[in-house]
Amino acid sequence: MITKKVNSVQEAIQGIESKMTIMFGGFGLCGIPENTIAALVNTSISDLTCISNNAGVDDFGLGLLLQKKQIKKMISSYVGENAEFERQMLSGELEVELTPQGTLAERCRAAQAGIPAFFTPAGYGTEVAEGKEAREFNGKMHIMEEAFKADFAIVKAWKGDEAGNLIFKGTARNFNACMAGAGRITIAEVEELVPVGSLDPNQIHIPGIMVQRIFQGEKFEKRIEQRTVRVKN
Repeated sequence: MITKKVNSVQEAIQGIESKMTIMFGGFGLCGIPENTIAALVNTSISDLTCISNNAGVDDFGLGLLLQKKQIKKMISSYVGENAEFERQMLSGELEVELTPQGTLAERCRAAQAGIPAFFTPAGYGTEVAEGKEAREFNGKMHIMEEAFKADFAIVKAWKGDEAGNLIFKGTARNFNACMAGAGRITIAEVEELVPVGSLDPNQIHIPGIMVQRIFQGEKFEKRIEQRTVRVKN
């Protein structure tokens, strides 16, 4: 039986080098590969191009890589919760490519499926469309978007087996599902790693063929990005 299991996060990130392009799954602080990010923070890797829906917060998630200035460029949809991100962007220290959220997801999914490009109406007539091919379909203008080309895709799952099959839980499915298999190498960190045959095939979201390395994380924080409370009268 083929096994994708590696023994540690340090083994999982072998081969990641400066100037690479890396996808990071997650939405806000939900479903982010926090153990892998923490391991990268403890390296001298720099000048990364990161593809992620957002950039975490100042002291968690990709915000930790930003603090060490290990990221040269962010390709994201939403970046409003990170003061350091804002500071670096406004000062010109960080390149930023803002992408409509649906387009970001589809560029990941296209890479996952081996589709080189697609047309979407999102962004036509705005700065997003500058320099891109435009065509009319059914009376509506669309712009061409290319699939991402990433060296690594790093995702987080609730449960996985040693063959790389993954199950996500709740909202953590988000960008993790479309990023798995969208990079040259996919690393999956899981909360629980089980032997092959332990998972119900009907519950598997991502098949192991899309994953090259899998490991069980040691520590997971269940943070709430914005806590809203209501006072009873």
